[in-house]
Amino acid sequence: NTLSPISEKFTIAAAFGNVHGVYKPGNVKLQPELLDSFQKNLGPKVGYDKPFFFVFHGGSGSEKSDIHNAVDFGVVKMNVDTDTQWAYWEGLLKFYKAKSGYLQGQIGNPEGEDKPNKSYYDPRKWVRASEETMVKRVMESCNDLKNIN
Repeated sequence: NTLSPISEKFTIAAAFGNVHGVYKPGNVKLQPELLDSFQKNLGPKVGYDKPFFFVFHGGSGSEKSDIHNAVDFGVVKMNVDTDTQWAYWEGLLKFYKAKSGYLQGQIGNPEGEDKPNKSYYDPRKWVRASEETMVKRVMESCNDLKNIN
C-alpha cells in the first residue's frame, strides 16, 4: 500500500538466488518458488493473486525452467546484460574467424597479394555481424519471457 502512490506497477528486484554475471551451470541455485510464496503471502491481503511485479536481476545463464517459473510467479523484466554482451562479442569473433585472411592488412588476401580488403574491415560489416547475433539472443530472451507476438 505504501508503494501504490508511486506507481500501481511498482517493480521489485527480489533476490531468489540470482547473481549478476554468468557462472558454470550448477553453481547458482535459483529458487523462483520464493517469488510464488511472496505473491501468495501478500495476495489475499490486497485482494488479487499477483500483487508484485518482479525484476529478475542476474538472469544471464539461467536455466530455461527457472526463467519460465519466475515469469509464472510474476517476473515482468529480466536482465540479461552478460548474455547480450557475449552475443555481441560472438558475432564479431565469428566474423573475424570467417574473414581472417582478409583482415591482416589493407591490401593482400587469399584472392591475391594486390587485392584490397576495405569491404572486410569496414566497421559497418563487423558491427552488423555483432548486431545480428545480439538480435538473435534478444529474441531468445523474448521467447523465454513469453514476450512474442
